[in-house]
Amino acid sequence: MGRSKRGTTKGRKSSRIGSYAVASSISDPTSISCTTFNILAPIYKRLNKEGQSCRESDFRTYWQTRNHRILDRLLHERSSIICLQEFWVGNEELVNMYERRLGNAGYIHFKLARTNNRGDGLLTAVHKDYFRVLNHRELLFNDIGDRVAQLLHVELVAPFSKCLSNNVQQEILIVNTHLLFPHDSSLCLVRLNQVYKILQYVESYQRENKLVSMPIILCGDWNGSKQGHIYKFLRSQGFASSYDTAHQYTDADAQKWVSHRNHRGNICGVDFIWLLNPNRSRKLLKTSWTETVFGMFKYLLRRTFLTEIDAFAFLKADCCGDYITYVGFCQTLRQLNLIGHPHGLSVEETRDLWVQADIDGNGVLDYKEFQQQIWNPSSENRDEMSNGAWEDIVDDTDQTVGFSVKNADLFPTEVEKGTWPEDYSLSDHARLTVVFSPVRMPCPSLTS
Repeated sequence: MGRSKRGTTKGRKSSRIGSYAVASSISDPTSISCTTFNILAPIYKRLNKEGQSCRESDFRTYWQTRNHRILDRLLHERSSIICLQEFWVGNEELVNMYERRLGNAGYIHFKLARTNNRGDGLLTAVHKDYFRVLNHRELLFNDIGDRVAQLLHVELVAPFSKCLSNNVQQEILIVNTHLLFPHDSSLCLVRLNQVYKILQYVESYQRENKLVSMPIILCGDWNGSKQGHIYKFLRSQGFASSYDTAHQYTDADAQKWVSHRNHRGNICGVDFIWLLNPNRSRKLLKTSWTETVFGMFKYLLRRTFLTEIDAFAFLKADCCGDYITYVGFCQTLRQLNLIGHPHGLSVEETRDLWVQADIDGNGVLDYKEFQQQIWNPSSENRDEMSNGAWEDIVDDTDQTVGFSVKNADLFPTEVEKGTWPEDYSLSDHARLTVVFSPVRMPCPSLTS
């Protein structure tokens, strides 16, 4: 799934909590900034609401003007890291425009097309004044959405190398991606598996290269809100939404901000810059995946059955005993559209879920197991390393860089209040910028 690559070259600026604060924080030489922006590929931008056929890509002046305005803003703000989605890789003139202007501004940049010649893709750029690129990988999911991801392994350069002592590891992993849009519930698993593949790949990359634990920054258009399963999956892996951290929003604050008005006219918050610091505890990746799938399972059951007793009776199907059989379990998964189609759970994944649910291993699920593993899973069942465990595997001189979130803002500013301005025309997404301050942290070892 991954392919190695090397790069080409080019900035930084946006901070208070809000636009002014982000601008002043970006200009702080001891901070780094990260911008993610779905710039709406001209091949997808409709010029009238009624017709599907009239696209911006048919009018050179329109797409050229809009993309020059996007670049003007990006280069004015001069973020250390720029992650773009829906970058029109299929148009050589537009690609040359971005490569020329970013290169002239001091950025090292990488582009990646979606598979099957979909026309758009990703562009990731890091400023050479802040980072040295150690490696670049391309992740091709080869799934229904032809989605892809980029991974950059970078090292901080001056002035950070002077601020941090010689024994502090100064490397970072940056991921840029754009998940599939959830056109219907059958695609929820596809989207979850896209994120699962990214995290699996990051883990394997660290192991293969014998890397110590380091900060991971995930950027992009996740096509899902804070109320969705992807958000919960990433939170269970220790990732924090940097914008929410900066504004002191909790996981329950789901309607405070928006970042996208979709083709249906709905506004929602789907663009995130996720941060995982090396000192954060993490449960096993497979455990998080299993819990998330059970969360989907429960959500679908609760849409049909108001009580757990009714749901348990449904899962029992025609079984004469007071328990759920594997056959009944699979029948329910099929009825809920979680298996039985190309994008559903595989036979192996279904069996793994069953093994997790069958606590005593007797081949059936009783009511208690149903409650504990499916309906009301408790934190006691979670395989998670406590924060204190890091202290046992770190010595005082072994440290790595981490980040504190200094500031974050969205543009246009109206979206920070949960509204979408009618006069905004750069994209159907807001631009999100986060400012980080490097800090020293204990350096835990990676375990398989």
